[in-house]
Amino acid sequence: MDAITESSKSSVDGIIAALTEAVHEHRLQPGTKLREDEVCALFGVSRTIVRQALRSMAQEGLLTIRKNKGAMVSQPSLKEAHEVFQARALLEPSTARAAAQRASPEDIARLNAHIENEHAAVDRGEAGLALKLSGDFHLEIARIADQQTIEAFLRQLISRSSLVIALYWRRRNALCESHAHHALVDALASGDGEAAEQLMKGHLLDLLSQLDLREREAGPATLREALKR
Repeated sequence: MDAITESSKSSVDGIIAALTEAVHEHRLQPGTKLREDEVCALFGVSRTIVRQALRSMAQEGLLTIRKNKGAMVSQPSLKEAHEVFQARALLEPSTARAAAQRASPEDIARLNAHIENEHAAVDRGEAGLALKLSGDFHLEIARIADQQTIEAFLRQLISRSSLVIALYWRRRNALCESHAHHALVDALASGDGEAAEQLMKGHLLDLLSQLDLREREAGPATLREALKR
């Protein structure tokens, strides 16, 4: 790859990272339109680079691109909301069991650090960031389980979960209950695969029960506002 191609790839990756973070942290709400000219101006890049970034995010399911209408943050339907959590319920309990058989002291320390960072975000009033960290916690368990294919699936599912929660969360400031994550870490630390599996099942059911599954319109922010830190 020549220098120009590498530079373009770096620009595409930077746009994807910034927009994805804004979606996961709920600064970009479902339904927010992403105008190419505005993205170009904000990042100082060409339309070609912006289009590559938006197409990549659409392939991951974070954006929806419609002909003659452009890109917008995806708005999961009620049906998809159910499907996303059903898929997670199929994958994550067995992943938690496998992780319990492999978790090292270093792994447990990383999980506890995730929980501490999540709590700190809640204390600062950064609910969107706390939700992202909660998702990272679940991905860390898949990493510990050494199930790379499942981890890739979960990464997409957790991204979709963030959109589902942005639309349907019953208690806007509610996040993964701290005791649920602590209990999971305790089970992993003790190597109790059965307990880890059952705890994950219950945890995902609790998350689903906190969704208010009624159709609604999201109130999207502007792109410029969403990308402000």
